[in-house]
Amino acid sequence: MDDLERIAEAGGIVATYRETDAERLLEFDADGTTAVVAQNLDGYAMLKVRPTPDGDELERYYGFEMALDHVGELLGVSPRNLPIPEAATDMGM
Repeated sequence: MDDLERIAEAGGIVATYRETDAERLLEFDADGTTAVVAQNLDGYAMLKVRPTPDGDELERYYGFEMALDHVGELLGVSPRNLPIPEAATDMGM
C-alpha cells in the first residue's frame, strides 16, 4: 500500500490511515484538533471514536458514516468534508 492510499487531504484536514499490531486507525487533524476512528485489525468490530490514537474511547458505532459524523462534530466540520484515504474506505460493519 502506498502513501496515496494511506493519506488524504482536503479543506485543511489531513487524514492518515495506519495499522498497529491490534488496530486499524484513521486519524484526522484539522489545525491541531484531532479525532481518531479505530477498529480491530480483523475489521469486524464496532468502530471507536477517540480524541487521539491512545485517548479514551468517546463512543462506539456500527457504521462508518455514524463514526464520521462524530469526528465531524469533534473537528467542527461537516462529515462530508472529511477526506478518507483509500485504505480506510472499508472500515465499519
